[in-house]
Amino acid sequence: MSNEYKVVVVGMGKRGKHHAAAFNANGRFKVVGICDIDEGRLADAAPALGNPQTSTDAAKLVKAVKPDVFCFCTLPGLRTDMLKVGIKGGARLIAFEKPIALTSREARKLKQMLDAGGVKAVVSHQHRYGAHYRKVKEIIASGALGRVHTVYGTATGWMTHMLSHLIDYTRWYNGEAEAQWVMAQAAGSSKLADNHPSPDYLSGVVQYANGVRGYYEVGAGAPDQPDVAKWWGKNRMGAQGTDGFAEVLTNGGWRAVTKSGSWSGEGAMNYDADMPPYIQEMAAWLDDDQKVHQCNFDSAYKGSEIFHGLCQSAILGGQVALPLAKTMDELAGLKKVLGTAKVMTSSPVNDKEYGLVPA
Repeated sequence: MSNEYKVVVVGMGKRGKHHAAAFNANGRFKVVGICDIDEGRLADAAPALGNPQTSTDAAKLVKAVKPDVFCFCTLPGLRTDMLKVGIKGGARLIAFEKPIALTSREARKLKQMLDAGGVKAVVSHQHRYGAHYRKVKEIIASGALGRVHTVYGTATGWMTHMLSHLIDYTRWYNGEAEAQWVMAQAAGSSKLADNHPSPDYLSGVVQYANGVRGYYEVGAGAPDQPDVAKWWGKNRMGAQGTDGFAEVLTNGGWRAVTKSGSWSGEGAMNYDADMPPYIQEMAAWLDDDQKVHQCNFDSAYKGSEIFHGLCQSAILGGQVALPLAKTMDELAGLKKVLGTAKVMTSSPVNDKEYGLVPA
């Protein structure tokens, strides 16, 4: 099929411009509108996108241009409002940033809204298109690790920025197995005031239905990856089996050891390489309902339940069963239990980011 799909992109910050540029570069899409509360950003972005219609009001813009795709790259506190705009505006597909919501209460509301509207949705876990991430997936899927018993993910960045990435890619490495229960602890409250509110450190375990155990750490207490220079790229994800392991570092390539030997390769997060296939899969899904996008909302929602289940465990204590029996405002709960005690870091590289040394 060769339909051209109309796109509106809301948010002309770094991620919004990445999305808009990738849509504009794909012949299956036409950027017909961009939106931001900062008119200067709109003026700067428009020429490179074919000078689409601009507005500081997303609802008015959508009503005027009637897009097929509504993409918003805004701060996480605006999810519900933006989703309402896209659904009411008749978009066939809505694309937005991770995490899908700040609380399980909001996440479930978003799912209900999308289900009721019959709207496709995609969540931006686009790192999986990186060649180094895909190489690790290939090794795991080949059976070279034997019986996989463990998946894991660590990131020194804080929870709301990084945890959904860790969960999404390790669920992928684990064949999208369902999660049965989670348990976690959290420490430190300085990042609860951030625009991506989070505990300073969260560590937890996930039991998957296929018997695989997941281990996750995000924040100040997560281990440093000294072979990676970029602080936001110090993220390690992988799988261990009876015959070896394979893992990826966001900005440090990949490595594997199996019975046949050891291997490694280069790789780093690269929006120019990762965004085109992410965008192209949207066109394929719009063309054909059977070609479901890898980053579809239903998959991201399962990851979100793990994410919020870990938070609920840190708040309530003990194990939390999945799917979640109840939703709550996890951020409010974390504020109550974390107090004012300073977090302890795993490495001096984290001290500045968590306010333990002068900025």
